[in-house]
Amino acid sequence: MKKTISIIVFIVFILFAAVQYNDPDALRWIAIYGYVSLAALGAYFGRVPRWAIYAGMLVCLIWMGTLFKDFIHWIQMGMPSIVDEMHTTKPHIELVREFLGLLLAMIGLWVVRPRGNK
Repeated sequence: MKKTISIIVFIVFILFAAVQYNDPDALRWIAIYGYVSLAALGAYFGRVPRWAIYAGMLVCLIWMGTLFKDFIHWIQMGMPSIVDEMHTTKPHIELVREFLGLLLAMIGLWVVRPRGNK
């Protein structure tokens, strides 16, 4: 079951990374999603160090911290749609999507983390 989950996380995050090519900050997102996919691949083969998972999660957490105020503001606004086209008049769309993308990355890393006394 663990190997199946690792492969699913690997595929999902490779696809996430692949669709970032036209984003203004594509390299950042390709790097974080690529990191998660490589961690999942390492987990599949049983060769991902625990510290690498937690380091990736820490990066996501710190990055999410820079977006947290905007995420809370979006909630206070009544959680308007984030599937609309992005406009300069609606910066919450990009900021909330980024926050949620990082949350997904953290979840992906958590799911593939090594367990036990390895």
